This record gives sequence, C-alpha cells and structure tokens, in this order.
Amino acid sequence: MKKWMKSFFTVLPFLYMMLVWFLSSRPSDTVYALRNESLDLFIKESLHLVEFAILHFLFILALLAHGKLTTASHTAAAVIAAFYGLLDEIHQAFVPSRSATLIDAIKDLIGVMIVYILIQRAYFVRKNGWMAKWLQGFESWFRANKKDQA
Repeated sequence: MKKWMKSFFTVLPFLYMMLVWFLSSRPSDTVYALRNESLDLFIKESLHLVEFAILHFLFILALLAHGKLTTASHTAAAVIAAFYGLLDEIHQAFVPSRSATLIDAIKDLIGVMIVYILIQRAYFVRKNGWMAKWLQGFESWFRANKKDQA
C-alpha cells in the first residue's frame, strides 16, 4: 500500500503539470466563464498564484514521501515550479486566444514563493507548529513499517 502511495505522490506533480499544460492549450473561457466578467477575470488572474503554489506543494509531498526534503531539494523544487510557470507563459504565447505576460509569470513566481516561505519556516525553522507536525507526520507515515512497502 505504501509503495503504491509513494509512487502516486511521486507521479502526482507531473500529472498536475500535464493538466496545467492541457488547460493552457485551451481558450481561457473553455473551462468555465462566470456571468460577472470582473469576477471571472479576478478568479482567472488569481489562479496564476494558486496553480503554481499547488505545483510546488505537490513536489514537496513527493520529496516527503521519499524522505528527501532538504533545504537544497526544497529550493530545487521551487526553481522547477517557477521555471514551469515561465514555460507555461511562453507556451500560452503560441496558443490562439491566450496571451503571455510578464505580470502573469510574476504571479506564478509569487505563488511558488509563498509556499516556499511557508514550508521553509514550518519544516526547517520552527518545526513545532501545526504545519510542521502535519508535514513531519506525512513523511514519517512513509518511513514507518517499511515491510508494508514491499
């Protein structure tokens, strides 16, 4: 069971990247458009922060599942997530009815940085808050009873 879960959390960030790429290949109103245009725009613009924050967090879960979360791997995961945000913006420049802007790339980076700072403080600095306990519990679940992983 744990081996399957470890594999799942390892693949999850890459599946999410495929989903982001697929959705970025579609016109912005294909998924859903709200009747209130300003609310629709606000939500879609806010998604830049959220979607790449999620990507970075999924990389963190994969690292925790393997017991490999270090300051260096955490930084590498943030760089990969931020770079993928930039790549996604470049990709959108070539999609009809989509656009790529520096502001959107900055929003992607801010989303990644928010998660980076939260994880850095919780897991590496404070180590005793609720978030640190949750992250440590997630990691220790994969380490416990290694015979279950076979």
